[in-house]
Amino acid sequence: MSDDPTPQEVAEKAAEAMLAADAATRGLGMSVDAIGPGYAKLSMTVRDDMLNGHKTCHGGFLFALADSAFAFGCNAYNKVTVAQGCEIDYLRPGRLNDRLTAECREQALEGRSGVYDVRITNQDGATVALFRGKSRRIKGVIVPGLTPDAEE
Repeated sequence: MSDDPTPQEVAEKAAEAMLAADAATRGLGMSVDAIGPGYAKLSMTVRDDMLNGHKTCHGGFLFALADSAFAFGCNAYNKVTVAQGCEIDYLRPGRLNDRLTAECREQALEGRSGVYDVRITNQDGATVALFRGKSRRIKGVIVPGLTPDAEE
């Protein structure tokens, strides 16, 4: 019987360490609601200071929520992974006090490159935005000693 952590335990420990070091995600009031290998679900409430001149959630905050979900999803293997490119499509506005949820799902992971899709929904389940991120693994780990093969 092995003492190695399960993939789920690795994802949880990596997410905990990332959140502790991620002032931007914390500063925007985001919470990590679920995590797993290649998967993350984050949420945040639209505050008054996130509204643009049309009194809707500024697109940059929507992008930040999706980007944070993407970051947690692709780093859940405890291998340092960065964005290689991403795009977002805004479908409906976020409104003051909306609780927005960004759910990231891995679509492909080959070698050091991955593709992840993020759907942002509001509290009613309506899709607010769709985001696609492309990732690239670089050297390093999130939590040293957690995954012995990840030091490469």
